[in-house]
Amino acid sequence: MGMFEGKKGLITGVFNKQSIAWAIADRIMSEGGECGFSYMPDKPDDTRQKNLGRIKKLTDGNPSVKFLQPMNVTNDEHIAAVMDCCSQHLGKIDFLLHSIAFALPDDLKGDTIATSREGFKLAMEISVHSLIALANAAQEVMNDHASVLTLTYFGGEKAVPGYNVMGICKSALDCTVKYLAYDLGPRGIRVNALSAGPLQTISGRGAGVDEMLSLYEGMAPLGRNITHDEAGNSGSFLLSPQSSGITGEILHLDGGYNAMGSPGRLIEKFRGE
Repeated sequence: MGMFEGKKGLITGVFNKQSIAWAIADRIMSEGGECGFSYMPDKPDDTRQKNLGRIKKLTDGNPSVKFLQPMNVTNDEHIAAVMDCCSQHLGKIDFLLHSIAFALPDDLKGDTIATSREGFKLAMEISVHSLIALANAAQEVMNDHASVLTLTYFGGEKAVPGYNVMGICKSALDCTVKYLAYDLGPRGIRVNALSAGPLQTISGRGAGVDEMLSLYEGMAPLGRNITHDEAGNSGSFLLSPQSSGITGEILHLDGGYNAMGSPGRLIEKFRGE
């Protein structure tokens, strides 16, 4: 029997096959779990419905997928509609994966000091408050001892040039995890974050992942980058009963990169020059 047999939950933020959220959802379903998916709504003038098409390409024909529902996390009615779908198609849920972040391209590309006021508010609302809003709305449909997981990055703990305003958002997200873990703890509901190293994803490419991949490979104690499979394994673990005693934690999945206080073996490259 799989570790998610009889378990049901909500997956947010899947964009395509390279999404970390999809790696986690795919592992959950392979272990017997049932999932409902929210996705970014298509624009009204997009007759091709590209966002819906991307997720349907991944989920069509999978009996473990119980619904697909558009959701704009800045709209409380959209959030309520997703929770209604959970009630109708899943009943009570056992896990919630939050994989939602956004910042205006101009604010990401420019220096942090030049971040616009409106851009900052938008980035924080979508990347941070969305976790609060979803966890709050999900209280009515979550079972006791359920698990909530969000995706963060090391740029919220240390300055990572190029990550800019999103690093500030991730720092706030990390703190939010701890406060929500406290609020939901009396029901046995756990809240954690997975901090993955660089992977080839849509958001990763926006943050200069190609340069980061070579850096992590050179500095990380394991001497390599992580894989999507490892992200799926670690994320699903945190959403499963196997991690029942863990809450308020940030799990680093980065080959040990975060533990380093020097360039490590990468320094050998400079010694040889």
